[in-house]
Amino acid sequence: MIRRPLLPAALAACALLAGFALPAAAQGLDLGAIAGQMQGQTVGTIVQLFGLLTVLSLAPGILIMVTSFTRFIIVFSILRSGLGLPSTPANLILISLSLFMTFYVMGPTFDRAWNDGMQPLMAEEITEAEAFERISDPFRDFMAANVRDKDFDLFANLARERGQADVSVEDADFRILVPAFMISEIRRGFEIGFLIVLPFLVIDLIVATITMSMGMMMLPPVVVSLPFKILFFVLIDGWNLLVGSLVRSFA
Repeated sequence: MIRRPLLPAALAACALLAGFALPAAAQGLDLGAIAGQMQGQTVGTIVQLFGLLTVLSLAPGILIMVTSFTRFIIVFSILRSGLGLPSTPANLILISLSLFMTFYVMGPTFDRAWNDGMQPLMAEEITEAEAFERISDPFRDFMAANVRDKDFDLFANLARERGQADVSVEDADFRILVPAFMISEIRRGFEIGFLIVLPFLVIDLIVATITMSMGMMMLPPVVVSLPFKILFFVLIDGWNLLVGSLVRSFA
């Protein structure tokens, strides 16, 4: 067993050996010679690797910005609040459902980007710049088909005020098209959410009126209306109607 007073001495010895080893390693490792031997192709590969890692780290944000995920998650969250269930369905269920519905709606876009851009790039038939254009064009077409004209004109006018040239929806830069598409999706999500919450609000008002007329002051109307709202949503097959309407709402 090592005694406690010997531990500082052992650590000091390790530090001393490391101090002697580092200068020797620095003399034996010529960084300049290694950098000189690196060719442009190797440097380009390293840059591509860093770019790939950056894209992968931003993948969740890209999924939200350029796909239909935003509309789905907003509508499902408003539906849960309208039912009066703060934690049912759970966030994991809502996000998973929104994610798979996004894959369903964006299926043709993903297939086109893969077939036209990724596969030729992996086969080394096209360059990275051409592959980026082919991969981004399907998403550009999807956003252009679903963005509101008013929202696009807002960002186009802001870009024009900053000295940029006039652009149309078809050839707009992503700096203009993506934020316009996002606020369009947020607006449509709230519009659909309002139509969903309105029947539940009517049920709450009716239950509150009945309970107040019966003198039940201490009983929260939400407790009484919750089963009726769930029963109403189940009887009309709400999930089927809601998901079908959301899918059909995309151009």
